[in-house]
Amino acid sequence: MPHKAGFVNIIGPPNAGKSTLLNQLVGEKLAIVTSRAQTTRHRLMGIVNGKNYQIIYSDTPGMIKPNYKLQEFMVKTVVSALDDADLILFITDISDSPEKQEPLVKRIRDKKIPVICALNKTDLISVEEVKNIHSVWAKIFPGQVVLPVSALYGANLPELLEKILALLPEHPPYFPKDQLTDKPERFFVEEIIREKILLHYRQEIPYSVEIVTESFKDEEKLIRISAQIFVERESQKIIIIGRKGQALKIVGTESRKDIEAFFGKKVFLELFVKVKKDWRNREKLLKSFGYR
Repeated sequence: MPHKAGFVNIIGPPNAGKSTLLNQLVGEKLAIVTSRAQTTRHRLMGIVNGKNYQIIYSDTPGMIKPNYKLQEFMVKTVVSALDDADLILFITDISDSPEKQEPLVKRIRDKKIPVICALNKTDLISVEEVKNIHSVWAKIFPGQVVLPVSALYGANLPELLEKILALLPEHPPYFPKDQLTDKPERFFVEEIIREKILLHYRQEIPYSVEIVTESFKDEEKLIRISAQIFVERESQKIIIIGRKGQALKIVGTESRKDIEAFFGKKVFLELFVKVKKDWRNREKLLKSFGYR
């Protein structure tokens, strides 16, 4: 039997469930998930291997109209994912209006490559509504696969995998068969910390934060990690730290527990907060943070 391999890039609007879907398809929590829009900032690959196939999934930021440099980099990430996909897995909240997504849909159709349109969050509406919305999207993507799913509960995901495998090109593996992702360990440390900040702080604070792992020392019985939390203003630093450091302590404790679960090892985590004024609009600084 010939071997199949290819890049399946997950693309869609903010809060459609792209990261949840990636985690379900890969079988590991690689991408952070919160209810906030623009949780995902980077492109993240999750690699799934079978005897005769290798699927390289890519989670991407939600497509938005950028308001500052960081968001411009995020949009560039989505555009690059449109360019190098063997298969586009377009995911949308089934309750969202198709008209709102017309510009992105047009970009996808213009690529003339296979598309699977996954209508997510079917658990929130009736079966009859699902059927009606399915027929609308089938007209938007004529001749392509349109499949209702629930990324949260795993509904229809075995069928989705079957459809992906049917559309995957014949190719030898791109990565070693035991590789799970393209990201280094430090990336997951930073994302776990950022997830806790997204969950515990309100309004603009989480969007003004960037995490950088300064030190990662994997010792025999312990991983020692030192990480910087960058904010844009002194007032944000005060909020992140909290009264007598209590807010930062909560973030640190919850982050450490998740990092320990991720690596399967005890962790000593130090967090520091530093101000980098207007970092979201400073191109050179953004590149040093890993945005391209």
